[in-house]
This record gives sequence, structure tokens and C-alpha cells, in this order.
Amino acid sequence: MSRAPGRNDTPQRGAGEEDEICPVCKSSRYLNPNMRFLVNPECYHKMCESCVDRIFSQGPAPCPVAGCARTLRKQRFRKQTFEDLQIEREVDIRRRVASTFNRRESEFQTLLDYNNYLEEVETLTFNLLNNIDLTRTEATLDSYAKQNAQDIASNSALSAQENASTEANFAAQKEQAKLRREAARKEDVDERMEREEGRREVLEKIRRGDADADKTTKVGLKKPSGRRPAIAKERQQAAKADNGAATPLFQIQGLKPVEKPKPEEVYDPFDGYVLKQEYYLLQPQYDHSWLDKARTDTQIRAGGYDVTEYCTRAMLEAFAGLGIFVEEEVAGRDEAASKVVGTESAALAVGYGKDGVDVL
Repeated sequence: MSRAPGRNDTPQRGAGEEDEICPVCKSSRYLNPNMRFLVNPECYHKMCESCVDRIFSQGPAPCPVAGCARTLRKQRFRKQTFEDLQIEREVDIRRRVASTFNRRESEFQTLLDYNNYLEEVETLTFNLLNNIDLTRTEATLDSYAKQNAQDIASNSALSAQENASTEANFAAQKEQAKLRREAARKEDVDERMEREEGRREVLEKIRRGDADADKTTKVGLKKPSGRRPAIAKERQQAAKADNGAATPLFQIQGLKPVEKPKPEEVYDPFDGYVLKQEYYLLQPQYDHSWLDKARTDTQIRAGGYDVTEYCTRAMLEAFAGLGIFVEEEVAGRDEAASKVVGTESAALAVGYGKDGVDVL
């Protein structure tokens, strides 16, 4: 038999929580199961909620833990998130540094500059985590925050907008999923009701002794399927509206536009040179007794002989010389020779021989 929870029943706790003791009042969770422990991000010393109310209600006071003299305020005490206080402290420090050094990759000219910036930020974070040169590190943080206050605020607002957009997108998708589930549930209910109504009609006709009871049974069983096309159409419209209104869940800022590769061109063995004849037009067929015989003679065509290739070669050889103008070539050759003779005469006039040797 089950037993109702009594007054002495305590909530389930994790391993080791029964042995937690407040360092100030020495109270244990074992004796006080409802005890709550709070931490202050100033020193991360854990103490019970009663000690926090008793010591810090009147205003700021030094930490009561032995060896710690930092001044604490009540409003900064909060519930511990992680079991390990070192992890709690590291998360808070990284959150604090990230809120100040919040530049994006798109603000840098090269990826190397952005990586160097990240390395400097990680160095400052490491110094804060390990208490290395705290004075200089804190001064660097304060100086950077003052010099770049406008950029920090702008990037923070942009991050807030992106987070709000992401949350709104999740909420919209959740609402769309809810509407789809409700539509499916409504469809099932309507289908069951129509099926039940069809069965009642069939039973009523059978009771009246209708001769077409078998046909009515088939019609009654197929009747609920009449709504399915309309419901499917509604679902398609909802899916299109959902896809049109949805925004990407994850966006990366600062990425360079990716250029699509150009489509590979068709290979041209002639590298753009057009084999087009200017002086004749090759006909598909020439009438000649020998050509007619060659087209039909098996002995001639057995080795792969083609009459069209023969005609093409014959026409090319016949008109090959029409594009050559000998007079223009001779005139160009004589002009080039005269230039060479003029250069040699000038060299002899200044006292140099044919091979550039001084003859004076």
C-alpha cells in the first residue's frame, strides 16, 4: 500500500547535499532540510540564506568567511547554478568578458586579425580565472569599455535582436506544430463522427428493410473519405505559409559571399576557330556517275570509304589557293628587305661594319 507523504518527508537531494554545512552558522542540511545556500559573485563563498538575511540586511558588510575581507551586498547573492563553484566562477567571468569584448568577425579586415583579437580576449580571461596580474587586467577591461562604449552597445543591441528573432522563430514553429496537432486531432474526430453517422444510416436502412442495403453499406463506409482532399489542401496551405514566414534558426554574421563556380564550358578542340568556307558552299550531294556507283558499291565502302569526305576534300583542294594573294606577300617581303638594307647603310655611314665592328 502506498503511504501519503508526512511532515517529516524531505525532498529528494543529490549525493553529498546532506553533508553541506554553512561556514558561518555551522548549520547542516541534514538537520534543516529546507536550508538554501546562496553565493555572491564577489568572492563565491557559500552561506545559508538565514546568514545572508542576518548579516547583510542592514547594508553592505564584509564577508564573514575567515580570510576574506571583501565587502558584499545582499542584492548580489543568488542561488548557485553549478555544483562546482569553480565552474560557477568561470562562467560568470567569461560572461562578463564576453559582454565587453563582443566584436564580430565582420568588423575585421582579415580572419587573422579576428583570430588575434580572440587570442587577446582569451589571455585576459585566463588572467582573471587564475588571478594573474589582476590590477593590470582590470584596468585593461575598464579602459577598453570606456573607449569602445558605443561599439559595445551597438553589438549588444544587435545580439539582443538576434536572440529575440531566434526566440520568436522557435515560438512560431511551436505554435505551428500545435496548430497542426489540433488540425490532425480534429480531422480524426470528424472522421470518426462521419463514420459513426454512416453506420447509423446503414443500420437504419437495414432496419427498414431497404433492398439496396449492401450498396448503402459500401457508400456509407466510403463517405468519410470525402473530406480528406479538403483537409490535405488546408495542410499544404498551412505548410506553405509556415515556410514563407519562418526565418533561419541559425545565422552567421561576417561571412564573405561565396561565389558560385562558373559552369564548365564545352571543350572546343579548335579553340574557337570556325571552320567556315568563304568561297564555296558544300552541297549535301553531287550528281556524278562514279559517285553514284561509289555510294552503292559494297567493295568500295567496305573499308569505311565515305563519298561525302571525298567531296569535301576535293572542294577544299580546288579552292585552297583563292585566299592567297601573291602580290601582297611579295610587296610585304620587299618592304621588309628595304628596311633591313636601310639599317645596314646607316650602320656603315657611322663607321660600323655589317656585324657591328668598328671599321674606322
